[in-house]
Order: sequence, then structure tokens, then C-alpha cells
Amino acid sequence: MKRISIIAATVLFSVGALIACSSQGHADAGAPAGAVLQQAVQAPAPAVAVAVPGGQSLAPLIKSLKPAVVNIATTSTVKHPRVRGQLPPGMQEGPWSEFFERYFGAPREMPEEFRSNSLGSGFIFNKEGLVLTNFHVIKDATEVRVRLADGREFDGKVIGKDPPLDVALLKLVNAKDLPTVALGDSDALEQGDFVLAMGNPFGLRESASFGIVSAKDRTIGAGNYDDFIQTDAAINPGNSGGPLFNLKGEVVGINTAIVSPQIGQGIGFAVPINLAKQILPQLQSKGKVARGYMGVTVSDLTNDLAQGLGLPPGAKGAVVQQVVPKSPAAKAGLQAGDVVVALNGKPVEGSGQLTRGVAAVAPGGIASLGLLRNGQKKEVSVTVAQRPDDEEALARGEYPEGEQGPGGEAGNKSPRLGIKLQALTPDLARQLKLEGDASGVVVSEVVSGGAAERAGLQRGDVILEVNRQPVSKPEQVVQFAGKTKPGEVVLLRVRRGNNAVFVPVRVPEKSEEAGK
Repeated sequence: MKRISIIAATVLFSVGALIACSSQGHADAGAPAGAVLQQAVQAPAPAVAVAVPGGQSLAPLIKSLKPAVVNIATTSTVKHPRVRGQLPPGMQEGPWSEFFERYFGAPREMPEEFRSNSLGSGFIFNKEGLVLTNFHVIKDATEVRVRLADGREFDGKVIGKDPPLDVALLKLVNAKDLPTVALGDSDALEQGDFVLAMGNPFGLRESASFGIVSAKDRTIGAGNYDDFIQTDAAINPGNSGGPLFNLKGEVVGINTAIVSPQIGQGIGFAVPINLAKQILPQLQSKGKVARGYMGVTVSDLTNDLAQGLGLPPGAKGAVVQQVVPKSPAAKAGLQAGDVVVALNGKPVEGSGQLTRGVAAVAPGGIASLGLLRNGQKKEVSVTVAQRPDDEEALARGEYPEGEQGPGGEAGNKSPRLGIKLQALTPDLARQLKLEGDASGVVVSEVVSGGAAERAGLQRGDVILEVNRQPVSKPEQVVQFAGKTKPGEVVLLRVRRGNNAVFVPVRVPEKSEEAGK
């Protein structure tokens, strides 16, 4: 499956040259406005006209909303890749220096830095001049200038940033008599609802596009808190930070990203406004967001995992894959294999929902978890801490580039799973860079096309448990796996680096012999 390229919808310019999003895979981002307009004129008309509810024009709605939608122009200082006065080693003096100065200009004549400009969008939602936009629109900006539809311009002061959610809060300096828009309820949106996107695509001010909510709860790999609204209302570079309205004229999302046009069109993403509303008080008072943290690694409860954990097919929840030592979760007694099904009285259907829910709990607050442990219901209360900035640095369990897993011949093999195994010796533990008291059984080979490979096992993985039974010898893995019938799931707990996860491996109907 090919990876979808997601692009932040901001237009970038520089002095003397155009720095466009094409460097991130977007070929059209830096096209001059005239070229864009010409392309629009030449584009074929849609085969089916969009039906506006009630057959009425959107003109009155757009006219009422447009005054509060703003153009945001930022300036940042970019270091030149060639630092002034620096030549390759051995060439700073003598004939080589004279050669470079004669034909390429003396390094001291090249500027160390230059100014880069970008264009984005935003919207005023407060009479005091508060403006919401995307963090990536104002990232690294040394100057922010905000232009209204009526032609007025103001300096924009950045008073709050939240990179994980890609939201920023600005305040217009010395501004009064400002138009505003209302913040709506993104949770009330349903697939198929009509929406209106407004902003400044390609620097074309005060543009509007119309479409529907294509989907909700989209995860696109932007961060831990992905929960995007997907829409086919046209979103292009320059739309970043602009509002997505419902037909009541309420802001329901912040336009943020698009799929690369080389892959697909009509697919844009917006941050739900309810997520932004949750963090607004902190952005305004503190300038940043403190999120709740339990100290667990979680995943969605798939059907295979459910079967391995003894739960019925179709069960929903978030599986605790790993508990960080000495974390709030560890102190509260959470265990790997617990399935969280409720948070503070609300159902939890997936890992993302749990992650966002815990993040919304203020540090020091209580997260009341309803969970299933070995099929039994249990209630656990966790006093959450503040999420560390480097939580993403938890061990990923991957080998460094170019490094492979351990060598050596296997001491045993499991034809049913399609793996070869060997005991974990102190020497192997050092090769695998395992910390602490390492135990388990090492996967020394994975059969191509076998059940283990299909489940994602890799050479060098360390099997800690089989069907919730700890293992320390290869023959134990073979024995426990041998008790599983064809078509059923063997639930492995696997350590990769310093990260441990549950891996469900479905036994094939016909056994596969390792090394065949």
C-alpha cells in the first residue's frame, strides 16, 4: 500500500524566488495567480451541479461571514545553506580560494540569511481581536501581518501555540470595531452535512468553496491527536488556518491539510473546532497546552486481538500494550493486556479516543477507567501527570539503519507460526540493546509468507509471552503455540527494542514448515 502524502496548505514565497510546497510533493503550490486563474478557466465544468439546500444561493451567507475571515502574511528569516566565509577544507587559502572568488564570487559576498514570506488564513472569533489559525502558518515567523476583507491591516501578536494540534492563537494589535464569527459544535457534524471553506488559496483573497463532510475521525499521521474532518470542499495552499463553516455560519473546523494532487483531489482535512475550543483557555492564559499523561502505549482492539484476549468478535476498546515504569498508570495498577472500554463514564472505542480523552484531563486530575482484564470488568482510577514533551521518544523497538538482528542457528522452530527460535543469552541481549533484566525467546528467522510474517513479526523480536503464559525457552513457545487449533489466534507478547506489544498470529489452516 502506498503512503499518502499529506501537505499543509500554506503558500510560501521568498525574496527573488518562489519557495513552494512543491518541495513537499505539491507541484502547484507556487504557481503565479495568473497561471492559476488560467487553469481554472480552462478546467472542464463538473458533470453534475452541486445542489444547494432549498435551491438558494450561498451569497448572503458568504457575504455575512467574509468580513471576519483574514489573510495572514508572515515573514521569517532563513539561514543560507552556504555560510559566509566558509569554503571546503583545504580550499580556504591559496589558488582554490582565488578560483572560487573569480568564478563564483567571494563567499563573504553571499548573504548568510534571507527573508522568506508565507501566506495563510485565519478568522476573528472575539471582539478583542483574537484570531485562530494553524501553528504551521506562523511557525518561526518574525513578523505577522493580518489583513481584513475591508482592507484594514494589523500586526498580529502570537499569544499561543500548540504544535501537536497544529493550532495557534493570535491577537490583533490596536484593533477595534472588528467583525467576528461564532464557534460551532463539530461533534454535531454528520457525514454528508454541507460545509463551506473560506480563505486565501494561492494568495487569492476571500475565496469560498462548497462541499460536504466526507468523513469524520480521520487519522492521517499528523500526530498523536489526529481526529480530522475530511471534506471535499476545495482546500488549497493558502487555505491553512481558514474556517470551515456549517450552513448556520458557525465555524466547525480549521482547514489544515490536503492530499497531494498527484495522488487525489477533493480530499482536505480540518481540525474539529471542539478540539480547538478545549485548549483555547490555556492558549490564552499560558501560551501553550499542558496535557494529561498516564504512561501507556495503546492500540485498537482488532478482532484477532479480541480473540487472543478471550473477548467476543466486534468488541471495542483500547488495548494496553505497555505500561511505562513508575508512570501514573503503573502506580494505579494498569497492566499490559488490559482493555480500556470507558473513560470518565464515556465509552472508549479505540486507542485514539483514549489518547485524546486522557490528554483533555488537566494534570493532577483523575481519569476513571473502565476496563476488561482477563475477561473480567474492573474499575481503575489514575491520577494523571503532565505529558512530557519527549513522550514520542519512548523506545520504538527498531534497529538502527543498516543494523540487522542477531545471527546464529535456531535452537527450535515453530512450523505453525513460521518462525525459528533461540534462547536469549546475555550476549544476544547486548546485541539487541535490551535494557534491564532481559528475558524471553528470540525470533532468529521469519519464514517468508508465513503466519508470523503476515502478523508483522521480525527477526530479532523477543517473545515474552504466548497466550498470556511467560516463556523463557524456545520449546515453550512451540508447546504453547501447538495447542492452538488451525484458524485460531496465538497471542504473542513481543519485545522489540525496549517496546513491548501484543501481536496476534492466526494459525493457518495448513501448517507451514519453517525453512521450507
